[in-house]
Amino acid sequence: MQSLSLQGKVAVVTGGTSGIGLALSLGLADAGADVIATARREQQVEEAAAAVEARGRRTLRQTSDVCDRASLESLLAAVLTAFGKVDILINCAGKIKRTPTLTQSEAEWEDILNTNLTGTLRACQVFGAHMLANRYGRILNIASLNSFVALKEVAAYAASKAAVASLTRSLAVEWSREGVTVNAIAPGVFRTELNAALLDSTPRGQELLLRTPMGRFGRTEELVGAAVYLASDAASFVTGQTLVVDGGFLASGVNQ
Repeated sequence: MQSLSLQGKVAVVTGGTSGIGLALSLGLADAGADVIATARREQQVEEAAAAVEARGRRTLRQTSDVCDRASLESLLAAVLTAFGKVDILINCAGKIKRTPTLTQSEAEWEDILNTNLTGTLRACQVFGAHMLANRYGRILNIASLNSFVALKEVAAYAASKAAVASLTRSLAVEWSREGVTVNAIAPGVFRTELNAALLDSTPRGQELLLRTPMGRFGRTEELVGAAVYLASDAASFVTGQTLVVDGGFLASGVNQ
């Protein structure tokens, strides 16, 4: 069996400074990778970098915005200067807003798709070009339960995440012969600082809990195993897949 160790690998995680992205950044560091956790806010980048270094790994303090191709190109250049390569890219940057679809503005729709879908494409293009030249790479996109089922009044988010799963397959078909695998992780319902109040004290949160057969919400660190596997050489023949980590949500029919 190929190794699950990420020792000697260099990973970039967009949206990697909070929530699921931060958990994956630190999880990859624990698995041996040097990790650049990047996002728009300097303070969060600094805090994430310090946490990576506390695990004995190297990093950079470099902000980026997936809606700005030039910032991604600058990020790649900085990583190549410091480390000489990028082996792993995880695309975690995203946004969601609950709005009735009938009254959702085109501007809001386009903003969400620009971040979640086109932002993922930009990062894949910028870092994928380097990986293809090196004939090695592991790209992980973040899909969603919304890639498969609808949740009320988040149509733009759902459309973007369904498209992320489709984009993942398309890139896998195009790039796999060149040594670059492209997969996605679809998280179920995970408690983070941003959604804790919704999950714990609203009817929507109660319904999401009811729909999860394990009877609890996920902990962000429970996504690390899937990410380490897909980023490792143990997954060398896995590409174009969306690995669902959801406590049984998509399998659920009647739970009581």
